[in-house]
Amino acid sequence: MQKSECHGVVQLRNRKAGSCDQRTSSSMQIKHRTTVQQSNSSSSTSSPETARKVHPRPSDKLNPKTINPFGEQSRAPSAFAAIYSKGGIPCRLVHGSVKHRLQWECPPENLPFDPLLITLAEGLRETKHPYTFVSKEGFRELLLVQGALEKAVPLLPRLIPVLKAALVHMDDEVFARGLNALVQLSIVVGPSLNDHLKHLLTSLSKRLRDKKFKEPITSALQKLEQHGGNGSLIIIKSKIPTYCSICY
Repeated sequence: MQKSECHGVVQLRNRKAGSCDQRTSSSMQIKHRTTVQQSNSSSSTSSPETARKVHPRPSDKLNPKTINPFGEQSRAPSAFAAIYSKGGIPCRLVHGSVKHRLQWECPPENLPFDPLLITLAEGLRETKHPYTFVSKEGFRELLLVQGALEKAVPLLPRLIPVLKAALVHMDDEVFARGLNALVQLSIVVGPSLNDHLKHLLTSLSKRLRDKKFKEPITSALQKLEQHGGNGSLIIIKSKIPTYCSICY
């Protein structure tokens, strides 16, 4: 009798110990899952960038390419922007109440065209202010100085590829600046441009398919013919057969 009672007491103690171990193990598993969930939750919400990805704002859909203007830009500045910031362009933009203008450090007629004219032509591909205005206006004003013909003609072999890069640019405003610069150059150098004209007309022919550029390109071709003479007309007609000469 005593042995059976002792055996029963031992079994009861074992069941209690097993039950206690199970509760302890379950409690530890619950605590582990809670800790993991809290860790995942804190890591997913720790950064605003991650929170925006999980819960995108309505404005993200409206302005998908908007960047922080006060944040550091990862892209390196363009060659023209770097030269301008270091003072390599001898002029500065002056903001006026009605319109902007350039202030030259010395009279433009005293400046060498090499490499300044080419650098300004490279700036025609810029898309940010003030580089767009400085390059466009600087190129125009430099070609207006006395003796521009003698200074510009030797640079044509290097200048034409730069203008071509602006004319094949996908940005419409860059193309328009390149087209205006081509006309300004034609006015100065005249028939000297004819030997290089064929390299520029292909891009003009492609843009003629765009209705908004048909009129300005036609006007530019007429000025190229006017200042380039009969030689320019032959070249233009060979590349753009639909062009109508101003002589007819």
